[in-house]
Amino acid sequence: MKIKIEGMSCQHCAGHVTEALKSIAGLTDIKVSLEEKCATVSGSADPNLIKTAIEEEGYDVVGIE
Repeated sequence: MKIKIEGMSCQHCAGHVTEALKSIAGLTDIKVSLEEKCATVSGSADPNLIKTAIEEEGYDVVGIE
């Protein structure tokens, strides 16, 4: 699953998103790319839960594929 994220401007931001995703049960192989402005995850989790976790950190989810 690929999650497009706006608002990340540094590695610290990417770290916040990574930690938010790690807190969601069922997600594995979490990779956050500051350059591509996205996160790629494997596993199963409700996309709404993913969106909420990222947005609670202050970033905007603009798409989940």
